[in-house]
Amino acid sequence: MTVQIVQNTAAADRPPRPRQRILTLEGALAARTEISTWPGYQTTPLLELKPIAATSAIRNVFYKDEASRLGLGSFKALGGAYAVARMLQRHVGEQLGRPVTTSELASGAHAAISRTLTVVSATDGNHGRSVAAGATLFGCQSVILIHAGVSLAREHAIAARGARVIRMQGTYDDTVREASRMAAQDGWALIADTSSHRGEGACADVMHGYTVMVAEALEQIAAQGHEPPSHIFVQGGVGGLAAAACAYSWLVLGQRAPIVVVVEPDRADCLYQSAKAGRPTRSAGDLNTVMAGLSCGEVSEYAWQILAEGAEFFQTITDSEGIAVMRLLANEVCAGARIVAGESAGAGLAGLIAAAADPQARRMTRLESASRILVFGTEGATDPDLYAALLGRSATGA
Repeated sequence: MTVQIVQNTAAADRPPRPRQRILTLEGALAARTEISTWPGYQTTPLLELKPIAATSAIRNVFYKDEASRLGLGSFKALGGAYAVARMLQRHVGEQLGRPVTTSELASGAHAAISRTLTVVSATDGNHGRSVAAGATLFGCQSVILIHAGVSLAREHAIAARGARVIRMQGTYDDTVREASRMAAQDGWALIADTSSHRGEGACADVMHGYTVMVAEALEQIAAQGHEPPSHIFVQGGVGGLAAAACAYSWLVLGQRAPIVVVVEPDRADCLYQSAKAGRPTRSAGDLNTVMAGLSCGEVSEYAWQILAEGAEFFQTITDSEGIAVMRLLANEVCAGARIVAGESAGAGLAGLIAAAADPQARRMTRLESASRILVFGTEGATDPDLYAALLGRSATGA
């Protein structure tokens, strides 16, 4: 079998309800209720990729396109900013001795208190942009740590949202540890999209924010007259998005929950290695992948608690497969419409295409002619220069 895929035997019983207590329906509803009130909030498009479904010999491929999400161009807009809002509500509420709404914070009613809070986070790009945007919207300070591999375009996009950006040598995982250290040293609030010894509450808030996208997608599929998806092929990274998709689909669909296949770069395969080992395990690769948003060497322990019991398969793809999907989407595969997808956006779709074309992987993941697949296009061209360099054309169509 040419496709690198491993089955998670611990998830074989497919529980109708998750045993985890990290993500809840109440938390997901609270996130959606809050985020839907934000300026610029709109449900992002759900596109049906009929040519890809036909080529892959399956019924449907649904692509949730996050390129327009809240003006930040990525699903990450749902997580970091929401966690900042929750953190600031607690901070200001403690000072005032009463609950505080985000509309109060955004209005500047408690600006003097809000400015006393500094949030800090590590990022590959999109999460930091979301944290910075949330801090600016709700009135606190932000410090964002980036690693050596983050592009200048992404650094400038974060700074443009009002953050103090610090570039470090090393990897994403190194910046995660440094952000935690700085939070402890300086009394800052850690807004992490991966769980560590600090910031676990914020990590759960981030993942609850991501469930908004999953909820929208499932509702859109139903509104179009389709049955729920049979499979979700979803990006890996530290695992937060995959865990949100996995947990939320359990919570709302029970025994009809889709088979979850987690897809990540072969050079940043911490979830794949963890599934093979049966415990959180570092990536075997060098993390040098063009899929910058998935360049993570260590899993989120919170995410792993969910994925270890719910995700049935873990798969890796190459950089060339990821870039091929960017090109495929750019070449008008959806009813004649061009889809602009960043380097990390098509990983789940690339995993599906590879698995559907490989007889052994197809049997293993139970892909059939009646299968209905949901994938998430997690970002647009968040680095336009890199997009143009990879595809030989600009994100604007020139």
